[in-house]
Amino acid sequence: MTELVSETQWRLQSRAIAALPIGRRVNLTRAVAATLALLFVVFVLQGLARNHNFDWAVVRHYFFASSVLDGIKRTLSLTVISMAIAIVVAVVLANMRLSHNAVLRGIAGVYVWFFRSVPLLVLLILGFNFSIIYPTLGLGIPFGRQLFSVSLAHLLTAYWTAVLSFGLQQAAYTSETIRASILAVPNGQREAARALGMTPARSFVRIIFPQAMKIAIPPIGNDTINLLKGTALVAFIAVPDLLYSVQTIYNRTYQVVPLLMVACIWYMIFVSILSVFQHFLEKKLHRGRQVSNRPLRTRRA
Repeated sequence: MTELVSETQWRLQSRAIAALPIGRRVNLTRAVAATLALLFVVFVLQGLARNHNFDWAVVRHYFFASSVLDGIKRTLSLTVISMAIAIVVAVVLANMRLSHNAVLRGIAGVYVWFFRSVPLLVLLILGFNFSIIYPTLGLGIPFGRQLFSVSLAHLLTAYWTAVLSFGLQQAAYTSETIRASILAVPNGQREAARALGMTPARSFVRIIFPQAMKIAIPPIGNDTINLLKGTALVAFIAVPDLLYSVQTIYNRTYQVVPLLMVACIWYMIFVSILSVFQHFLEKKLHRGRQVSNRPLRTRRA
């Protein structure tokens, strides 16, 4: 009895000791480095606040200007529509790259090679002048009469030129992300789906693709952030986005730096929102992957 009591006390003491917080040794080098970094940040913020060349009163005045807000709406719509086009085209391209058909693999490979080779600004300018190469777009019978035609100058506006240019080029990069994610799914998942009698198409939709998207979503989130910032290039083809709206104002008022700060702050706000959303999405996906990988427990009879 005495031995049982002593063993119980020993266990309680062990648990109490294990519950005590573990003290962390202060690393002097890290503490000094952190202090210097914090002081550097304070000095930078102080310099930004006290520098009269930024003219923060002008920044506050134009921050919610109607033309700036209209440019923000156009920037966000460019990002959303282009990314939607990119994801749809990227899924098709990824499956073509993984196809057993050499023709499909070749076409997808040439597409990815072309859009990854041409700089985005060059692609925008080329798309803006595409109506010079093909003035009309028509449909007709081969070697016969033409059924109808439409002028590309009226159909392909600067805005939709930017949407297609961003979407088609981003699809080339996103397709490689999705292709790598599909290959990262264990082959046992395909074998299990085949053993259950699923067709290849059904197993892809129900089993392979959902698991692949869990892997692909974090890098696609990074691509979305890069695309949001890359929309500033549409100012070169006179699409009134956020940067173009700011340029229009400072070309009239000659207050270049304050207006550029307006654009920078708005871009930082939207990138911060996307980054926070991506962070929580990655945590949720990581938690779901841990639950799905947890071994099943069977009850004892």
